[in-house]
Amino acid sequence: MSVQERTSAAATVTTVIRPTKAEVDPLRTARRRRLQERLLAWLTPIVVLGAWEIAAQTGVIPVRFFPAPSMIFSTGVDMVQAGTLQKDLLATMTRVLIGFAAGAVIGAGAGLLLGLSRLARAALDPFLSALYTVPKLSLLPLLLLIFGLGETPMILLVALSVFFPTWITCMAAVTAIPDGYQEAAKAFGSGRWAMFRHVIWPAFLPNLFVALRLSIGVAILVIVGAEFVQGNSGIGYRIWHSWSLFQARPMYVGICVIALMGLICSMIVSAVGRKLLPWAPQQSQRR
Repeated sequence: MSVQERTSAAATVTTVIRPTKAEVDPLRTARRRRLQERLLAWLTPIVVLGAWEIAAQTGVIPVRFFPAPSMIFSTGVDMVQAGTLQKDLLATMTRVLIGFAAGAVIGAGAGLLLGLSRLARAALDPFLSALYTVPKLSLLPLLLLIFGLGETPMILLVALSVFFPTWITCMAAVTAIPDGYQEAAKAFGSGRWAMFRHVIWPAFLPNLFVALRLSIGVAILVIVGAEFVQGNSGIGYRIWHSWSLFQARPMYVGICVIALMGLICSMIVSAVGRKLLPWAPQQSQRR
């Protein structure tokens, strides 16, 4: 063997790539990650509430303004026994669900129409974009002026608040479909209905559920603000009424109920999206 051959053999390095645990057992790794995420999701509020309880019980924070979680829970139980919390929750959820359904249906239809029609988009997009920037709560006096007191103005306000994010997200989903998908469908002889069913609709639905997740939170925020101003029932009314009487505990009960409403509604929308859209990226449907 020549000197050059011996040098080349000595310089040869063998690299061994060992598979990771995730590659060896991906199912077990996925289960472990989900367990870690769930533990963290539960551990964080437990730690926060525990620290809050200790601080309130030891007098580190004033109980008058920051009552202990145990006091808030006790007040919530009293409100449930008196029937006031159920009444307020039913009133708020009724307004949210009716307005959310109306705004989501109209917003999804408008987004689909403007996404598919260049002329409709050119005619209506600037007008709707200008209306989108108007704070929705500022429209409540106008709705009260037109429709008077009652449920209609608040439901319409929720519907308007849901319409705009749904419309924008759905229109963007349709316009973002790559031209190659439609060209491939045309190459296989797809007509308009087949194009809509097999290309546009599957690309449209995942973004629709993203819009619904955003909109349900917006709907709850808006209805609480509307109940501050108008109405004699609802969680927002209960919070404002408790503040006016300097009753911190019922106010905190209302705030906690609103937080749970948003969490549960968002989880329901995500769960429905995962069930109906198994082909969609899971990241867009997770909480």
